[in-house]
Amino acid sequence: MPLDFDARPVPRRIGLVLLATDHTTERDVARICRPDEAGVYASRIAYENPTTPENLLRMQPRLTEGAALILPGESLDALYYGCTAASVVIGDEAVEAAVHAAKPGVPVITPSGAARTAFRALGVRRISILTPYLPETSAPIAAYFQAHGLEVVNLTCFGLDDDREMARVSPATIVAAACETVAPDAEALFISCTALRAAEVAAEIERRTGKPVVTSNQAGVWLTLRRAGIERPIDGYGRLLHLPSPEPDT
Repeated sequence: MPLDFDARPVPRRIGLVLLATDHTTERDVARICRPDEAGVYASRIAYENPTTPENLLRMQPRLTEGAALILPGESLDALYYGCTAASVVIGDEAVEAAVHAAKPGVPVITPSGAARTAFRALGVRRISILTPYLPETSAPIAAYFQAHGLEVVNLTCFGLDDDREMARVSPATIVAAACETVAPDAEALFISCTALRAAEVAAEIERRTGKPVVTSNQAGVWLTLRRAGIERPIDGYGRLLHLPSPEPDT
């Protein structure tokens, strides 16, 4: 029989590079991204706890191999690297360069870079930060945002060093901690870590605090969809997902 081929099996292709220990990111992507809009293709890279800056840095050489395993020889519309703390200690630009060694030209989204873009879209500059990490892993998160022109009003951390435990922190605990963390003079809250189940409670925290909430995966998926050309507003995950993305930093 004669065969008829589509150019692609799906309109858009989104790649994910995740930690081998990640419990949360694929679920967050699946709940926010509609399967008729994009195919989502994940690759995992080796990672061993504890979550310290030294261990996070060890992932950098693995990023190229992880990206190369996603639909080899085919292009992607966007690629999301799902680790906030590693993106900060490795550097957004270094993450992008490692991915481009395997997938040239693909828009590369990190949770840290997505959060910065989210704060620009929301028009805020003063933020509170909540992390699940140890203090020595949390400090670079605050320094990162300060280096990019944001004022960090305060920082709270849970003191955990295993991302599998971070994934088990209950949503109710995240909501309570977030409400305690938001400073009166902060304009928004950032909840760091792709392992935390924070995206699913972002709207509830906004309802209780009256301030915008940005989480790692909520911002990461938002910017990934926008860079892939999906512009629709999305309900249920906070006000950010109703906004277009600003132009990339130059």
